[in-house]
Amino acid sequence: MVTVLGYGNWTSPISAADASAVTAPPHWVRAHGGFTYWTEGRPTEGGRVTLLRGRAGEAAREVLAAPWSARNRLHEYGGAPYTVLATPDGDRVAFTHWADQRIHLVDAAGGEPAPLTPAPDREHGLRYGDLHPSADGAEIWCVRERITGDRPTDLVRELVAVPVSGAGAADPAAIRVLAASHRFMSAPKASPDGRHLAWIGWEHPAMPWDGTELCVAELVGGTAGPHRVVAGGAAESVCQFEWADEDSLYAMTDPDGWWNLHRVNLDGTQRALHRAEADYGGPLWTLGATWFVPLGGGRHLLRGRLGLSLLTEDTGELTPLDLPLPVWRTTFAHDGDLVTGVAAGPAAAPAVAQVDLRTGQLSTLTAQPAGLPDPAYLPPVVERVFTGQDGVGIPAYVYLPHNPDFTAPEGERPPFLVHVHGGPTGEVSPVLSADFAYFTSRGIGVVAVNYGGSSGYGRAFRDRLREAWGVVDVRDCATVAEALAAEGTADALRLGIRGGSAGGWTTAASLTSVATYRGGAAYFPVLDLLSFAAGGTHDFESRYLDGLVGALPAAEARYRERSPANRVDQLAGPILLLQGLEDQVCPPEQCEKFLEALSGKGIPHAYRSFEGEQHGFRRAENIQAALEAELSFFGQTLGFSPAGVPALELRS
Repeated sequence: MVTVLGYGNWTSPISAADASAVTAPPHWVRAHGGFTYWTEGRPTEGGRVTLLRGRAGEAAREVLAAPWSARNRLHEYGGAPYTVLATPDGDRVAFTHWADQRIHLVDAAGGEPAPLTPAPDREHGLRYGDLHPSADGAEIWCVRERITGDRPTDLVRELVAVPVSGAGAADPAAIRVLAASHRFMSAPKASPDGRHLAWIGWEHPAMPWDGTELCVAELVGGTAGPHRVVAGGAAESVCQFEWADEDSLYAMTDPDGWWNLHRVNLDGTQRALHRAEADYGGPLWTLGATWFVPLGGGRHLLRGRLGLSLLTEDTGELTPLDLPLPVWRTTFAHDGDLVTGVAAGPAAAPAVAQVDLRTGQLSTLTAQPAGLPDPAYLPPVVERVFTGQDGVGIPAYVYLPHNPDFTAPEGERPPFLVHVHGGPTGEVSPVLSADFAYFTSRGIGVVAVNYGGSSGYGRAFRDRLREAWGVVDVRDCATVAEALAAEGTADALRLGIRGGSAGGWTTAASLTSVATYRGGAAYFPVLDLLSFAAGGTHDFESRYLDGLVGALPAAEARYRERSPANRVDQLAGPILLLQGLEDQVCPPEQCEKFLEALSGKGIPHAYRSFEGEQHGFRRAENIQAALEAELSFFGQTLGFSPAGVPALELRS
């Protein structure tokens, strides 16, 4: 029997605990020796990241037992944390361990890991990531980050070769520097004949989606000589490359404003293997991400925004693959006719998925996670494009309220939450979100917006946000929310906004600049631009605001005027702040300064901080507490009474 009850008051079988169990998808897929390897988060084990291996027809088993955690702090967002290699003693896995940031070696069948790199002089003072085996398997080639002082920008990065023998653990001199050309570097890979080394590099103030350089140098005595740039530049972003042969490389780059695959010769001449007004690459947030796979014979697998395609190099023809799971993460492994990655869909959480290129069939190596919502309670997802004030289309995904046990009184419109993704050079895709289902199954709609600056829609769309952060993102999100209200999909008087990191910034910037929303929840947000730019974040993003807001000191007035911390008296409604206390990207000081400015203003607000969490919550109990706090907060601010969650105290 269906119960008639107001939106937001519905009861749901999807608990915050259930949602917290679906927040750590598999990642970093590798193939070796007939096995597939991948990482998985363990929210119920303190958020550690384990490593598993498996193959079709067999249950996967853990390579790393607790407390080992395959994760690193390279760029704070981490890089590829492991690689698999053949040694005289059998297959081994080299991985970075979160607790000490050292590279360790472990038997692929399991066992006790042994360190390959030395203990640093200071905690996490040496960090490694983006691991690749050398051609002979005797070394691990990777990026090393050395902390040299107390400021976030006091560091040096190098491409290094770490002996698999373990000699580097006792003698740091045994670790050889391959190259040190740029402040930021990734992907050290030797040519098939071993004569050349290639890598990607870039400098401040560029971010890797602004401009990178594909570098090639001769290897002399195991070290790179002077390099030359064969692709990329100040306004061209190479996000991935692979060697094609001894004299050329494949590069995913965007000289025409779209990430398409190119073939690049060592003399710098190049040709596009296809030309499409669509992105088949993306922002290099985590080193080691992959968007294409050379299959041999002039064929390539390409990842697009909403699916995989096969590219025939000679003709430039792109053939989309019709697969039941359309959205793929940026990690792939290739073994013969099998390509393995991580795929998801509107009703399926991310799973390790394998495509047989001979048959076009897809199979999965991992089951759906425990606690996955019953499909009957999942919301329908509708892709929409709204027209912005500047006439540009704003893509968004609308998740409508849905619960088979309830319906709302006739004529009532639901409360709606605008979800703002992070980055801001990120994107949202139409995949199952347990967080969204937690709200929609209670009668609260969610709309996830790909506002100006988002990836997946070409450079011109990303560049809409240049020097306009806090303006274009705010305006695009408000346009979508107001359009849903105007058409009757949402209640104009019950609109909220939520997001994390850059999404937390847009949440707070929206509440202090437009009157669209009645309240907002900001996870680990940026709130004060000047302190963020003046040493208040990690090195990777320390110059990000040059492009998003403007170069200092010329743009200082703009920094002050846009910062929510300077505009608390203009808050359109209550705000909830949720913060990890070990966050080095958006440190707790951002929230603390905002709260200090709120003191005595009579504006309702709440603050929840979490020990042991960094940028993004990984522990099940904290994810659960944050979701329950959000639901209680929005119940109080948008006018409904959620059942079964602790009441959040709002202070004034």
